Parts: sequence; C-alpha cells; structure tokens
Amino acid sequence: MINERAKPSPLGGLRVCLVGFAVIVLLLVTLDPVMRYEDCPNYGANGNASAFDNPDWDLYFPLVLLGWVSLVIVEQVLPVTWRHRSDTEIAIRALSAITASVTLSCCLFLKFAAVCR
Repeated sequence: MINERAKPSPLGGLRVCLVGFAVIVLLLVTLDPVMRYEDCPNYGANGNASAFDNPDWDLYFPLVLLGWVSLVIVEQVLPVTWRHRSDTEIAIRALSAITASVTLSCCLFLKFAAVCR
C-alpha cells in the first residue's frame, strides 16, 4: 500500500519568521546604528538623538518590526501551513514562531530606541 500522505516541509510555518529575521539583520547591517551610548551624537549633553544616521528610521524601524510580527501571524493562520500536520504540531510551530518574532522585535527595538535617550 502506498502512503498518500505527503511529508510536510520542515520550514512550513516558519518561513516568514526566518526570512524576516534575516532581512532585519541585513537592514541593521546596512543602517549601521549606534550601539554604544558613548558613540551617540548627544553624548554628554541633554536632548534626544537617533541611533540611526537618518532620524526617520526611529519611526520606520518599529514599523518594519511590527510588519514582520504581523506577517508571521498571518502565515500561521494560512491553511497551507497546517497541511499534513497534527493539531499539536501546528500549535507548537505557531506559538514558537510568534513568540520568537515578538521577543526579538521587542529586544531589538528597545536596544536601539533607548541607546541615545
């Protein structure tokens, strides 16, 4: 008897999480934000400064992170992600992908939002 049930892709439900993380890392390498308080433009003075060369990224970067988390959630809702998987496996993959993206987004955002403030 031939088993008609296809083996699911190991990355099913995790593609957006992994690719999005790689894109965000590439974006951070490209933007080259300030990583140390001593390197801030307002070091030793009052006021707020941006960790990025272009202060517009203070708004764009959190929007990119929010978009990434949103896309991860949308991917977990798609029926293609559930194909040939048990309910437990679907729940574990969804929970791990969403938790990882939210945690990484919050940690990355706080790191760059607070460094020069």
